[in-house]
Amino acid sequence: SEGAAMMTLKRAQKLIRAFRRQRILVVGDIMLDRYISGSVERISPEAPVPVVKINREKTMPGGAANTAVNIRALGGQVDLAGVIGDDHAGRELMESLQRQGIGTAGIITASGFTTIVKMRVIAERQQVVRVDWENHVNMASGARRRLAARSMELAAAASGVLLSDYGKGVLDQELLDAIKDAAHRSGIPVGMDPKDTHVLNIRGIALATPNCREAHICAGLPARATIPGDPLHDVTLKRAAEILLHAWQVEQLVITLGAQGMYLAAAGRPPEVIPTRAREVFDVSGAGDTVIATCLLAIASGATRREAAMLGNYAAGVVVGKLGTACSSPEELIAAIREDNRG
Repeated sequence: SEGAAMMTLKRAQKLIRAFRRQRILVVGDIMLDRYISGSVERISPEAPVPVVKINREKTMPGGAANTAVNIRALGGQVDLAGVIGDDHAGRELMESLQRQGIGTAGIITASGFTTIVKMRVIAERQQVVRVDWENHVNMASGARRRLAARSMELAAAASGVLLSDYGKGVLDQELLDAIKDAAHRSGIPVGMDPKDTHVLNIRGIALATPNCREAHICAGLPARATIPGDPLHDVTLKRAAEILLHAWQVEQLVITLGAQGMYLAAAGRPPEVIPTRAREVFDVSGAGDTVIATCLLAIASGATRREAAMLGNYAAGVVVGKLGTACSSPEELIAAIREDNRG
């Protein structure tokens, strides 16, 4: 029910204050997001495509790096581990991360590797085209060993680890197992937002946050991006959750359902749906990163799994109300919860 899906402002404030005391390690595929914005006044004489007259260019950390930016924005300390190339984009990315106070000791510069760049050309708020520079990570064993050693070192000082896999090859089973073992030894939670190309064995992690489509595909069921009707009474969604809980042995499964909120499932407990907290939806890009960043910070801060999902839900509500890949600040998160409690 609506009432059951609310949390007291006092409890939320206590947890959000504790975010500052957490240090989260994010390991995964690091990217640079480039946005080129302009206006269209004519069609090209060379081909039936618009001519975009550029008036603004913006770059920001993407992929695993965007998850790290979200944690930092929420007040947490964060270290990032992954791979970049010895190129202009890699240097630009490092500068941006350091400027935002993100620990970069875990980032390896690998020779023969191109920094992943996703460039979006936007005209009148419409994405015209996306251009990707990437190569599937084929790191030399020396670079892989360096990345694993640095990740282990940083995990030992962390209060939680977040695995951010975009299927580019940084996260292989060996690295994932080593991080899981280190985290279990330290008694810290591990969270992951699995993609539908998911081939890694993540058994035994604390939190997984696939979206609706990813959850169905990972469970071997026909892909569905939305749920018709009430998610709580959807038989296929329930089945997908049961399959994933069994396959992944994850403590808490949070399936994000966009406008329909979140579907929470844990072994031995009835599923629950937390309705969305978005007032207006402008842009859903990056909302998944916000959800997992908030949930893991909350768990590391002593939240119950349910409280963590609720805070993730509020934070997602804040970011989808902004244009472009965005973050939520602690103040915005508290304001959203305060408004909800008033309502």
